[in-house]
Amino acid sequence: MKNLLSERLPKDLSPSPFFKKLEELKRADSFLDLTVSSPIKVGICPDLKTAVICSEKEWDTWNPEAAGWDSAREAVVNYYQNRGGVFSANQILLTSSTSEAYSILFKTFCNPGDVILTPVPGYPLLDTLAMLEHLSCYPYFLKQSKENNFVIDTDSLLSAPENSKILLLISPHNPTGHCVSEKEWQEIIAFCKERNLILVVDEVFGDYIFNSNIKRSFLFENSDVPVFWLNGLSKTVGSPEIKLGWIAYKAPCKKIIEIQEALEYVADAYLSVSSMAQALSIPLLQDSLDYEGRVMLRLNENLDVLSKEFPPEIFPQVSGGWYAALHFDIDDEQFTLDLLEQERVLVQPGFFFDFEEDGWVVVSLLQAPELFKEGIKKIKRALGTFNY
Repeated sequence: MKNLLSERLPKDLSPSPFFKKLEELKRADSFLDLTVSSPIKVGICPDLKTAVICSEKEWDTWNPEAAGWDSAREAVVNYYQNRGGVFSANQILLTSSTSEAYSILFKTFCNPGDVILTPVPGYPLLDTLAMLEHLSCYPYFLKQSKENNFVIDTDSLLSAPENSKILLLISPHNPTGHCVSEKEWQEIIAFCKERNLILVVDEVFGDYIFNSNIKRSFLFENSDVPVFWLNGLSKTVGSPEIKLGWIAYKAPCKKIIEIQEALEYVADAYLSVSSMAQALSIPLLQDSLDYEGRVMLRLNENLDVLSKEFPPEIFPQVSGGWYAALHFDIDDEQFTLDLLEQERVLVQPGFFFDFEEDGWVVVSLLQAPELFKEGIKKIKRALGTFNY
C-alpha cells in the first residue's frame, strides 16, 4: 500500500518526550514566560488604531501584483533609506511572512537535493523549511571568541558540499545575539563569489543592535553576488498578526532582470499578501523608528539586569536581537523542566538550537522589566537549590 503522506515530512510527527512533558507542565498552572517572542504580548504595541484610520479605505481594494503594491513597496524603500540602504521599488517583493520569503527563494534558486548552508547554533525552523522543499541544511558554526562574544567560524564554510546553493546569514543572530562584522561580511561575500552561491540575509532583528561599533549600512552595499535581505512587520513594528514580510535584493546588473522575473513568477502563483496587510504596512512603517526606540528601551533595561546578575563567562556579549544565551554547568533539558515545574519560569533549552555544549539556556529580553528581574532571580535560586 502506498504511503499516504509525502516523503518530505518526518516519519514520526509525534512530540518528543521532552516537549510532551513541557506542554504538560505549561498546562498545570500559570508561569512566568521568559521565551516571549512578540512585543505586543508584553505591552509594547504599535499605533494600530491610527494605521487603521489611515488605511481602511484601501482594505477592499483588490489590485493583484506579483511583487506587491507599488505604494507598499515604496514604504519598504523608505524604511531602508532611513537605515542606510538604497533600493528601488523594483528591488522589493512582498510576502506574507519571512517563512514564505524563504520558500520563494528556495523554489527560485534550488533544485531538489540541493543544500542550504545554515548557522549553528541556529533556529530549527530553517531545517523544516528546507525539508519541505526537498532540500537539506549543512552547518557552518558560530563560536565564542576570546572577547567573550560569538563570531562566525568562516573556516567551517570550507567543507560546504558541491551542491550548496544558498548561504544563509542571520544578523542579528537568534539566539546568540551575534551581529556580522564588516570583516566577516567581506569574507562571506568572497566565499559566495568563489562558490557561486546566493547570499540570503535574515535581518528580522536588524533594527535592534546594541553595539555602537557595529554598523548595519555596509550590509546594503552592492556586491559581486546576488544578495537577498529578509524582513517584515513582525519585528520592525511588532505586528506578526498582520502577516507581511518582504525580500529586498541586489545583484550584478547582468543578472538582476532574470532574478526579478523568476521571483515574480513564483510569487504570482500564490498572490498571498492581503490588501489589508499592504495598506496597513504604509503608515506602520512610517512610524517604525519610533516603535524601534520603544522596544530598544525594554531590551537595554533587561540586558542591564543580566550584566549585573551574571559574570561574562555565564553571559556572553549580546550585540543585537531579542534574546540572550546563558551558559551554566547543568543539563539544560532537565533544568528547563525543573525550572518550570518548581519555579514556574519558562526558558528555552540550548539543545533546541543545537549548541555544541550542554548547559545553554536562552531567555527573551522582551518581558516586562519587573517580571524579567523576578524570572532571573528564580533562575539563580534554582541553580543553587536544584540537585543534579
